[in-house]
Parts: sequence; structure tokens; C-alpha cells
Amino acid sequence: MLELHCHTTFSDGMLTPTELVEAALVSGVRALAITDHDTVSGWDEAIAAAPPELEIVPGLELSTVYRDRSMHILGFYPDRDRLVPPLNERLAGRKRRAQAMIDKLAALGYPIELPEMGEGMAPGRPHIAAAMVKAGYVESTRDAFDEFLGDAQPAFVQYEKFSAVDGIKLLRDCGAVPVWAHPFLYRGRPVKDILPELVEAGLMGVEVFHPSHTLWQAERLKEMCAKYGLLMTGGSDFHGMPADVKADEFRSLNSLHVSLDLLEPVKQAAELLKR
Repeated sequence: MLELHCHTTFSDGMLTPTELVEAALVSGVRALAITDHDTVSGWDEAIAAAPPELEIVPGLELSTVYRDRSMHILGFYPDRDRLVPPLNERLAGRKRRAQAMIDKLAALGYPIELPEMGEGMAPGRPHIAAAMVKAGYVESTRDAFDEFLGDAQPAFVQYEKFSAVDGIKLLRDCGAVPVWAHPFLYRGRPVKDILPELVEAGLMGVEVFHPSHTLWQAERLKEMCAKYGLLMTGGSDFHGMPADVKADEFRSLNSLHVSLDLLEPVKQAAELLKR
């Protein structure tokens, strides 16, 4: 009944914040985090749409790099006024990255145009993939990634360098609890080898429960959290259901049934950071 990792149309999700709130209520969610990539612009709409029985947790997912590999850091309960100015540069970087990929596609003979995006919205590869489907170049967004936009494909562009250590510091400086998102998706060194380095940098939690994690991996992460005194979080990493995704591959809201008991320690940690 706790969802601490969800995306809206303000980054690469398919539902508006209002639609996400409605879907969360239907799915039995009682606390919902809005964690769009590098933006907090979806909070206000979600808070306005949520009835009293659904708590909105303000958050975001920072796109960072660690040892030249992509690493995402979730942040919960940040001081918005302190966080927005540095986030604006991150948003500008996402726009530059998207344009660089669009330029590469044009050079390959596949010109596209992204739909107009509002202020505070962060373009990403899913938007580009959807534009390729609309233009008729590929049959599905999956094909767009497999043939053009995946990490080793011809139109891929890496994130602008923003280190995970700097991201953790930024979040803590803004009163946010930094949590390593889906650790076992990291493609650098083994999780157990680099976690101590991140803890030393100020990491406060780990996303233990994620659709990509096996039961064995979740148990290892629990053990690591106990060893280093880290908070545990979890969520479905919900983006919505594209038409070209098979139902059995869909990450549905509340699919992990994460306990609400995990939320209070995160709240308490955020309060301590702000003192």
C-alpha cells in the first residue's frame, strides 16, 4: 500500500499527476510518491487531486553517473525552494541530451519532432521513442530502444556528467533523504562493493523492493541495509502502460504491496535533516 517510485507526464510517465492519483486510489495505494526525473513540477497537481485518504510524498529521481555508469538517486521530502534552482540546470541538461539524440536520428535519416512540453517537464528517451513510433519508423517503443536509443545503439547520448556523490550531497543539502534506486540495475561494479562508498558520501537508504529485483536480491539488500543502518524503500517504478507492452510485462501500481511501515522512518530522517 506504499508506492515510493512513480512517474507522471512531467517526465517519462504516461499519466498526468491527477490520473496517477486516480489510478493509485483504485489500486489500494495509501501513500504515493511523485518521483519524476530531475523535476518536482508534478507535485502540486497531485496534491490538489489527492483526497484525504491518499498521502502524497514529495520526491524526485535524480539522473546521475557513478564510475561512468548511469545511477539514479531518489530523494524524498526536499525543500522545494532550495532544490528548484539546481534542478533547472538538470532539466536544461536533459533537454540538451534529447536534442542531441534527435540530431543523431536526423543524421541517420529518421527526423522527428517532440511534442511541445510544458515548463518543468523533462524530455527523455521514452518521448523520443514514442515520436519514432508516431513517425512510422518503428512499430513499437521497444523497437526504438532496441534499434536506436539503447545504451549501445547509434542514437544514444549519455547523460551530462553529474556524479552520484554530488547528487547525494545536493539532496541532503536540500533536506531530502537520498535513496539508491533499483541498485541491481546498476551496470558498474557489484552492489556490495560500491555501497560503502555511497554510504560514506551520505546515502541514507536503498530501494529494496523493485520489480527488477529477485527475492534473493531483495534479501541481500535487506542485509546490507541492516549492516550500514540504511532506510529501506520500495515501489513499482510505475510509468503507465504503453499500448505496445504485453500485459504480463507491465509493472502495475501496488504490485509489490510494500508496507506503509517503511514510510515513517523516511519522514523522521527528513525531519532530522531539516533541523
